[in-house]
Amino acid sequence: MDTVWSIILSIILGYDPSTLRERVDLLAAGSRLDELGELRSLSALNEKGVLLRLVGRLDEAWQVANEALRQARFTGDREQVLGARIRRAQVLQYQGKLDEAVTELSGCVDEARTHEWTALEAFAVQNRGKTHFDQKDYEAALSDFTAAVFLRERLGASKADLESSLIAVAVAESFLDEQRGPRGAVD
Repeated sequence: MDTVWSIILSIILGYDPSTLRERVDLLAAGSRLDELGELRSLSALNEKGVLLRLVGRLDEAWQVANEALRQARFTGDREQVLGARIRRAQVLQYQGKLDEAVTELSGCVDEARTHEWTALEAFAVQNRGKTHFDQKDYEAALSDFTAAVFLRERLGASKADLESSLIAVAVAESFLDEQRGPRGAVD
């Protein structure tokens, strides 16, 4: 599984500072999707769903995310089910179904916290923050991004692993400052 995510991370070129969306090497993503072809393992479905979302093929991403969730449920591994739910909620966010995404991600945060699955909690809270950011609720976004940094630091994540959360904190703070204006009052 680590190999899968290192491949995806190599396709992500950075983050757009105004949207917090990943900047993607489209050629590499397309090439990887071709390599995955018709593979149907849970790992392949998870990777395809992420790649399809990143390249903007959201209808296909939704179908694959649902298929991955069904397959994860068959495994009986609740952590895999939770990971699939978070990835499916990411597709909802990209589709602009922000309220649905926040609801799903909040449930994922609660479940991860209950079971002390810290990595999944950080993943869910980071993505809930991104959805709040899309809703222009910068205070809620900043709260989630800060929580993601804390959780990832608690896991002993490297600076590279913390990068997306740290960038998100800085961007949310700058948007909040801009929203508050020169006197610090929220408009």
